[in-house]
Amino acid sequence: MRTFEGRTALVTGGSRGIGLGIAKSLVDRGARVVLTARKPDALAEAVEALGGPEVAVAVAGNAGDAEHRAEAVRTAVDTFGSLDVLVGNVGINPAYGPLMDLDLAAFRKILDTNVVAALGLVQEAWRAWMAEHGGSMLFVASVAGLRSSQEIGAYGVSKAALINLTTQLAVELAPKVRVNAVAPAVVKTRFAGALFEGREAEVAQAYPMARLGTPEDIGEAAAYLLGEGAGWVTGQTLVIDGGGLSRGPR
Repeated sequence: MRTFEGRTALVTGGSRGIGLGIAKSLVDRGARVVLTARKPDALAEAVEALGGPEVAVAVAGNAGDAEHRAEAVRTAVDTFGSLDVLVGNVGINPAYGPLMDLDLAAFRKILDTNVVAALGLVQEAWRAWMAEHGGSMLFVASVAGLRSSQEIGAYGVSKAALINLTTQLAVELAPKVRVNAVAPAVVKTRFAGALFEGREAEVAQAYPMARLGTPEDIGEAAAYLLGEGAGWVTGQTLVIDGGGLSRGPR
């Protein structure tokens, strides 16, 4: 299980939810991780949960801040001596409702955080380490990027862009770096709470597996795509949705 022994991962949005689930999966396999998120207290709790500063350190800041992204990359290289794995998990969704009612300033903020900042992070990691040494990258997209969605259309558009960014970077960065994505459906996190809280059993019936996803589900899939076992896999988006897309309309 120590398939990431000696490797360093940078996981954005890593203080809780899917990001922390991915970080735990990597640490369990021997990786050291650098976590980013906005809130220092939540990051400190995450570092402790992962095993402390010998295996995890945190860099608090805003994903949209170029200096924060540069600091996170520097911290990985300076603290652990490399940056072998990059996980882009930052995502915001401050706007709900139909696109015709969408405030365009809010839409720009969604795109800047979910897509532009993701590319900025890749550029930092590429220039600082991966262009010379190689590595693997993973974006956390969403099934909302693969089909239309009620109430979260703007978020879905940003995730569709992230899926296309995955395929573009997979070609541009090959053969040095592999780039893949995961596209979860509803996962039991605070971020997705508005989609299931108070009616979890009802929402779960939309999936053939009859349950919602968990951060551990995503972490296991991420470890595969980021590891050597997926050495000939790049440019792919793995749907993790309990069979929801396979069922189709009901």
